[in-house]
Amino acid sequence: MLPGQYNWYLPIVKSDCKFMCSRKSVSIIIPNYNGKHLLKAYLNDTIVAAENARVEYEIIVVDDCSTDDSYAFVLSNFPGIKLLRNNENRGFSYSCNQGLKVAKYELVLLLNSDVKLTPDYFRHQWHYFSQPDTFGVMGRIMGVDKTTIEDAARYIDINGAKIKATKFFYSKNPNDLIPTTYLSGANALIDKKKLLEIGGFDEIFSPFYSEDFELGLRAWRLNWKCYYEHRSVCYHHVMASTSRYKTKQWVKYIYYRNKFLLHAIHLNGAQLYLWYLQLVFMEVIPKLLLGRFWIVKSYIAFVKHSKEIQNSKRKLALLMEKHDSNLSISDVMRNFRKPLVQEDLIWL
Repeated sequence: MLPGQYNWYLPIVKSDCKFMCSRKSVSIIIPNYNGKHLLKAYLNDTIVAAENARVEYEIIVVDDCSTDDSYAFVLSNFPGIKLLRNNENRGFSYSCNQGLKVAKYELVLLLNSDVKLTPDYFRHQWHYFSQPDTFGVMGRIMGVDKTTIEDAARYIDINGAKIKATKFFYSKNPNDLIPTTYLSGANALIDKKKLLEIGGFDEIFSPFYSEDFELGLRAWRLNWKCYYEHRSVCYHHVMASTSRYKTKQWVKYIYYRNKFLLHAIHLNGAQLYLWYLQLVFMEVIPKLLLGRFWIVKSYIAFVKHSKEIQNSKRKLALLMEKHDSNLSISDVMRNFRKPLVQEDLIWL
Protein backbone atom coordinates (compact mmCIF):
# COMPACT_ATOMS: atom_id res chain seq x y z
CA MET A 1 0.00 0.00 0.00
CA LEU A 2 1.20 3.51 -0.77
CA PRO A 3 0.93 6.52 1.55
CA GLY A 4 -2.13 8.71 1.29
CA GLN A 5 -4.76 5.97 0.86
CA TYR A 6 -6.79 7.35 3.77
CA ASN A 7 -7.97 10.90 3.17
CA TRP A 8 -10.19 11.33 6.17
CA TYR A 9 -9.97 12.44 9.78
CA LEU A 10 -11.25 10.02 12.42
CA PRO A 11 -12.08 11.34 15.90
CA ILE A 12 -12.03 8.68 18.61
CA VAL A 13 -12.28 8.31 22.37
CA LYS A 14 -10.06 5.62 23.84
CA SER A 15 -10.71 3.98 27.18
CA ASP A 16 -7.04 4.28 28.14
CA CYS A 17 -6.88 8.02 27.44
CA LYS A 18 -7.00 10.45 30.33
CA PHE A 19 -8.42 13.06 28.00
CA MET A 20 -10.87 13.28 25.13
CA CYS A 21 -8.49 12.63 22.28
CA SER A 22 -8.59 12.58 18.51
CA ARG A 23 -6.19 11.30 15.96
CA LYS A 24 -4.15 13.87 14.10
CA SER A 25 -2.62 13.98 10.66
CA VAL A 26 1.08 13.13 10.48
CA SER A 27 4.06 14.00 8.29
CA ILE A 28 6.75 11.32 8.68
CA ILE A 29 10.23 12.69 7.96
CA ILE A 30 13.03 10.18 7.34
CA PRO A 31 16.57 11.52 6.80
CA ASN A 32 18.70 9.11 4.78
CA TYR A 33 22.38 8.79 4.04
CA ASN A 34 23.56 5.71 2.14
CA GLY A 35 20.75 3.73 3.71
CA LYS A 36 19.19 1.86 0.80
CA HIS A 37 19.42 -1.42 2.75
CA LEU A 38 17.64 0.20 5.73
CA LEU A 39 14.89 1.73 3.60
CA LYS A 40 14.43 -1.61 1.91
CA ALA A 41 14.16 -3.34 5.30
CA TYR A 42 11.98 -0.88 7.25
CA LEU A 43 10.11 1.54 4.98
CA ASN A 44 7.22 -0.84 4.40
CA ASP A 45 6.77 -1.17 8.18
CA THR A 46 6.50 2.62 8.42
CA ILE A 47 3.76 2.59 5.77
CA VAL A 48 1.88 -0.19 7.60
CA ALA A 49 2.00 1.76 10.90
CA ALA A 50 0.78 4.92 9.18
CA GLU A 51 -2.03 3.09 7.38
CA ASN A 52 -3.11 1.41 10.64
CA ALA A 53 -3.31 4.83 12.30
CA ARG A 54 -6.16 5.70 9.90
CA VAL A 55 -5.21 9.34 9.49
CA GLU A 56 -4.10 11.60 6.70
CA TYR A 57 -0.35 11.21 6.40
CA GLU A 58 2.63 11.67 4.17
CA ILE A 59 6.14 10.23 4.18
CA ILE A 60 9.05 12.52 3.31
CA VAL A 61 12.46 10.96 2.68
CA VAL A 62 15.29 13.50 2.71
CA ASP A 63 18.34 12.05 0.99
CA ASP A 64 21.54 13.61 2.35
CA CYS A 65 23.56 13.36 -0.87
CA SER A 66 23.91 9.57 -0.66
CA THR A 67 26.53 7.84 -2.77
CA ASP A 68 24.56 4.58 -2.95
CA ASP A 69 21.37 4.37 -5.01
CA SER A 70 18.99 5.18 -2.12
CA TYR A 71 17.39 8.02 -4.03
CA ALA A 72 16.71 5.89 -7.12
CA PHE A 73 15.42 3.05 -4.94
CA VAL A 74 12.77 5.23 -3.27
CA LEU A 75 11.90 6.98 -6.53
CA SER A 76 11.23 3.73 -8.36
CA ASN A 77 9.66 1.67 -5.57
CA PHE A 78 7.68 4.24 -3.55
CA PRO A 79 6.18 6.79 -5.99
CA GLY A 80 3.77 8.04 -3.31
CA ILE A 81 6.60 9.23 -1.05
CA LYS A 82 7.86 12.82 -1.16
CA LEU A 83 11.55 12.68 -1.97
CA LEU A 84 13.98 15.53 -1.32
CA ARG A 85 17.70 15.56 -2.04
CA ASN A 86 20.44 17.69 -0.47
CA ASN A 87 23.04 18.90 -2.97
CA GLU A 88 25.77 18.11 -0.43
CA ASN A 89 26.06 16.01 2.71
CA ARG A 90 24.72 18.26 5.49
CA GLY A 91 23.85 15.89 8.33
CA PHE A 92 20.82 14.89 10.41
CA SER A 93 19.69 18.32 11.68
CA TYR A 94 19.72 19.98 8.28
CA SER A 95 17.96 17.06 6.60
CA CYS A 96 15.17 16.99 9.21
CA ASN A 97 14.73 20.75 8.93
CA GLN A 98 14.43 20.46 5.13
CA GLY A 99 11.68 17.89 5.58
CA LEU A 100 9.95 20.13 8.13
CA LYS A 101 9.80 22.98 5.61
CA VAL A 102 7.60 20.96 3.25
CA ALA A 103 5.60 18.99 5.86
CA LYS A 104 1.88 19.79 5.61
CA TYR A 105 0.23 17.97 8.51
CA GLU A 106 -0.45 18.67 12.21
CA LEU A 107 2.20 16.40 13.71
CA VAL A 108 5.69 15.53 12.54
CA LEU A 109 7.30 12.14 13.20
CA LEU A 110 11.08 12.41 12.96
CA LEU A 111 12.16 8.86 12.20
CA ASN A 112 15.58 7.33 11.65
CA SER A 113 15.95 5.15 8.57
CA ASP A 114 17.26 2.34 10.83
CA VAL A 115 14.06 2.14 12.92
CA LYS A 116 11.29 -0.43 12.44
CA LEU A 117 7.86 0.73 13.64
CA THR A 118 5.39 -1.81 15.05
CA PRO A 119 1.96 -1.93 13.34
CA ASP A 120 0.14 -0.11 16.19
CA TYR A 121 2.95 2.33 16.94
CA PHE A 122 0.73 5.46 16.97
CA ARG A 123 -2.14 3.97 18.97
CA HIS A 124 -1.27 5.30 22.44
CA GLN A 125 0.21 8.67 21.44
CA TRP A 126 -2.74 10.78 20.31
CA HIS A 127 -4.01 11.81 23.74
CA TYR A 128 -0.79 13.63 24.63
CA PHE A 129 -1.64 16.26 22.05
CA SER A 130 -4.94 17.06 23.77
CA GLN A 131 -2.82 19.07 26.20
CA PRO A 132 -1.83 22.53 24.95
CA ASP A 133 1.67 22.43 26.45
CA THR A 134 2.72 19.14 24.83
CA PHE A 135 5.75 19.53 22.59
CA GLY A 136 6.00 15.86 21.66
CA VAL A 137 6.14 12.21 22.65
CA MET A 138 8.51 9.33 21.91
CA GLY A 139 8.04 5.58 22.12
CA ARG A 140 10.05 2.74 23.58
CA ILE A 141 13.09 1.83 21.49
CA MET A 142 14.02 -1.84 21.54
CA GLY A 143 17.08 -3.50 20.08
CA VAL A 144 16.53 -5.62 16.99
CA ASP A 145 16.83 -8.70 19.22
CA LYS A 146 13.41 -7.59 20.60
CA THR A 147 14.51 -8.27 24.20
CA THR A 148 16.63 -5.24 25.16
CA ILE A 149 15.21 -1.79 25.90
CA GLU A 150 17.65 0.53 24.19
CA ASP A 151 15.94 3.82 25.03
CA ALA A 152 13.10 4.90 27.32
CA ALA A 153 12.29 8.08 29.26
CA ARG A 154 15.43 10.05 30.11
CA TYR A 155 15.84 11.42 33.65
CA ILE A 156 17.49 14.84 33.86
CA ASP A 157 20.23 15.48 36.39
CA ILE A 158 22.99 18.02 36.97
CA ASN A 159 26.39 16.83 38.23
CA GLY A 160 28.19 19.97 39.33
CA ALA A 161 27.32 21.93 36.21
CA LYS A 162 27.23 18.99 33.82
CA ILE A 163 23.79 18.28 32.34
CA LYS A 164 23.07 14.56 32.26
CA ALA A 165 20.22 12.45 30.94
CA THR A 166 21.77 9.00 31.14
CA LYS A 167 19.27 7.28 33.46
CA PHE A 168 16.46 5.41 31.66
CA PHE A 169 13.09 4.75 33.28
CA TYR A 170 9.42 4.10 32.66
CA SER A 171 6.29 3.68 34.78
CA LYS A 172 4.46 0.48 35.61
CA ASN A 173 1.25 2.54 35.61
CA PRO A 174 0.19 2.97 31.94
CA ASN A 175 -1.96 5.99 32.82
CA ASP A 176 0.97 8.02 34.17
CA LEU A 177 2.17 10.90 32.02
CA ILE A 178 5.90 10.23 32.00
CA PRO A 179 8.17 13.16 31.13
CA THR A 180 11.45 12.70 29.31
CA THR A 181 14.34 15.14 29.11
CA TYR A 182 14.26 14.90 25.36
CA LEU A 183 12.67 13.04 22.48
CA SER A 184 15.00 10.67 20.68
CA GLY A 185 15.59 11.82 17.13
CA ALA A 186 15.02 8.19 16.17
CA ASN A 187 11.25 8.40 16.78
CA ALA A 188 10.00 11.80 17.91
CA LEU A 189 6.32 12.69 17.30
CA ILE A 190 6.11 16.47 17.64
CA ASP A 191 3.53 19.23 17.31
CA LYS A 192 4.55 20.78 13.97
CA LYS A 193 3.46 24.30 14.89
CA LYS A 194 5.66 24.26 18.00
CA LEU A 195 8.56 22.66 16.12
CA LEU A 196 8.43 25.41 13.51
CA GLU A 197 8.19 28.12 16.16
CA ILE A 198 11.18 26.75 18.05
CA GLY A 199 13.15 26.70 14.81
CA GLY A 200 13.59 22.95 14.33
CA PHE A 201 16.94 21.40 15.13
CA ASP A 202 19.89 23.71 15.70
CA GLU A 203 22.18 22.95 12.76
CA ILE A 204 25.24 23.83 14.84
CA PHE A 205 25.17 20.12 15.80
CA SER A 206 25.54 18.79 12.26
CA PRO A 207 26.24 16.11 11.19
CA PHE A 208 24.70 14.36 14.26
CA TYR A 209 24.60 13.87 18.06
CA SER A 210 23.05 16.03 20.81
CA GLU A 211 20.64 17.85 18.48
CA ASP A 212 17.66 15.98 19.95
CA PHE A 213 18.89 16.54 23.53
CA GLU A 214 19.28 20.26 22.89
CA LEU A 215 15.87 20.52 21.20
CA GLY A 216 14.26 18.93 24.25
CA LEU A 217 15.97 21.36 26.62
CA ARG A 218 14.82 24.27 24.46
CA ALA A 219 11.23 23.00 24.59
CA TRP A 220 11.30 22.53 28.38
CA ARG A 221 12.74 26.02 28.87
CA LEU A 222 9.73 27.38 26.95
CA ASN A 223 7.48 25.51 29.40
CA TRP A 224 6.51 22.86 26.87
CA LYS A 225 6.51 19.17 27.82
CA CYS A 226 8.20 16.12 26.31
CA TYR A 227 6.67 12.72 27.11
CA TYR A 228 7.51 9.02 26.87
CA GLU A 229 4.97 6.34 25.95
CA HIS A 230 6.09 2.85 26.93
CA ARG A 231 3.33 1.09 24.96
CA SER A 232 4.50 2.54 21.63
CA VAL A 233 7.28 0.24 20.48
CA CYS A 234 9.85 0.38 17.72
CA TYR A 235 13.06 -1.53 16.98
CA HIS A 236 16.42 0.07 16.32
CA HIS A 237 19.24 -1.29 14.19
CA VAL A 238 22.03 -0.04 16.50
CA MET A 239 24.73 2.16 14.91
CA ALA A 240 23.40 1.45 11.42
CA SER A 241 23.25 5.20 10.69
CA THR A 242 26.47 6.57 12.21
CA SER A 243 28.61 3.60 11.13
CA ARG A 244 28.57 4.95 7.58
CA TYR A 245 30.53 8.05 8.61
CA LYS A 246 34.33 7.82 8.52
CA THR A 247 36.03 6.31 11.61
CA LYS A 248 34.98 5.53 15.20
CA GLN A 249 37.48 8.13 16.43
CA TRP A 250 35.90 10.77 14.20
CA VAL A 251 32.45 9.89 15.57
CA LYS A 252 33.81 10.32 19.14
CA TYR A 253 35.28 13.70 18.20
CA ILE A 254 31.86 14.88 16.94
CA TYR A 255 30.07 13.41 19.96
CA TYR A 256 32.18 15.33 22.49
CA ARG A 257 32.28 18.55 20.49
CA ASN A 258 28.48 18.56 20.44
CA LYS A 259 28.23 17.79 24.17
CA PHE A 260 30.34 20.88 24.77
CA LEU A 261 28.18 22.99 22.44
CA LEU A 262 24.97 21.96 24.24
CA HIS A 263 26.30 23.06 27.64
CA ALA A 264 27.63 26.37 26.33
CA ILE A 265 24.23 27.19 24.82
CA HIS A 266 22.12 26.34 27.88
CA LEU A 267 24.26 27.35 30.86
CA ASN A 268 24.75 30.92 32.03
CA GLY A 269 26.52 32.91 34.74
CA ALA A 270 28.31 31.07 37.53
CA GLN A 271 26.97 27.72 36.35
CA LEU A 272 28.61 28.25 32.94
CA TYR A 273 31.98 29.15 34.52
CA LEU A 274 31.79 26.10 36.79
CA TRP A 275 31.09 23.93 33.76
CA TYR A 276 34.16 25.30 31.94
CA LEU A 277 36.28 24.29 34.94
CA GLN A 278 34.72 20.83 34.91
CA LEU A 279 35.27 20.59 31.18
CA VAL A 280 39.00 21.27 31.40
CA PHE A 281 39.89 19.43 34.61
CA MET A 282 37.43 16.51 34.52
CA GLU A 283 36.95 15.92 30.80
CA VAL A 284 39.83 17.19 28.64
CA ILE A 285 42.88 16.64 30.88
CA PRO A 286 41.92 13.12 32.10
CA LYS A 287 41.37 11.96 28.50
CA LEU A 288 44.70 13.43 27.42
CA LEU A 289 46.43 11.52 30.23
CA LEU A 290 44.82 8.35 28.88
CA GLY A 291 46.17 9.07 25.39
CA ARG A 292 42.82 10.04 23.88
CA PHE A 293 44.21 12.96 21.92
CA TRP A 294 41.10 13.37 19.78
CA ILE A 295 39.59 15.25 22.72
CA VAL A 296 41.84 18.21 21.83
CA LYS A 297 40.30 18.28 18.36
CA SER A 298 36.82 18.26 19.95
CA TYR A 299 37.73 21.14 22.25
CA ILE A 300 39.30 23.24 19.48
CA ALA A 301 36.27 22.69 17.22
CA PHE A 302 34.02 23.72 20.10
CA VAL A 303 35.96 26.95 20.68
CA LYS A 304 35.82 27.77 16.96
CA HIS A 305 32.01 27.72 17.18
CA SER A 306 31.92 30.65 19.64
CA LYS A 307 29.99 32.94 17.26
CA GLU A 308 27.45 30.22 16.46
CA ILE A 309 27.03 29.51 20.19
CA GLN A 310 26.25 33.15 20.89
CA ASN A 311 23.79 33.21 17.99
CA SER A 312 22.00 30.13 19.38
CA LYS A 313 21.87 31.70 22.85
CA ARG A 314 20.38 34.91 21.41
CA LYS A 315 17.70 33.01 19.50
CA LEU A 316 16.77 31.07 22.64
CA ALA A 317 16.64 34.26 24.73
CA LEU A 318 14.25 35.85 22.21
CA LEU A 319 12.01 32.77 22.22
CA MET A 320 11.93 32.72 26.02
CA GLU A 321 11.07 36.42 26.11
CA LYS A 322 8.24 35.83 23.63
CA HIS A 323 6.86 33.03 25.82
CA ASP A 324 7.41 34.97 29.04
CA SER A 325 9.74 32.31 30.39
CA ASN A 326 12.90 32.64 32.43
CA LEU A 327 13.43 28.94 33.19
CA SER A 328 17.00 27.81 33.75
CA ILE A 329 18.21 24.23 33.44
CA SER A 330 17.88 23.91 37.23
CA ASP A 331 14.24 25.07 36.97
CA VAL A 332 13.63 22.54 34.20
CA MET A 333 15.01 19.78 36.42
CA ARG A 334 12.67 20.72 39.27
CA ASN A 335 9.63 20.97 37.00
CA PHE A 336 10.50 17.66 35.38
CA ARG A 337 10.59 15.81 38.69
CA LYS A 338 7.42 17.26 40.24
CA PRO A 339 4.83 14.93 38.61
CA LEU A 340 6.83 11.72 39.04
CA VAL A 341 5.39 9.13 41.42
CA GLN A 342 8.54 7.36 42.56
CA GLU A 343 6.88 4.11 43.58
CA ASP A 344 5.52 3.69 40.02
CA LEU A 345 8.91 4.07 38.35
CA ILE A 346 11.01 1.25 36.95
CA TRP A 347 14.68 2.08 36.39
CA LEU A 348 16.72 0.48 33.62
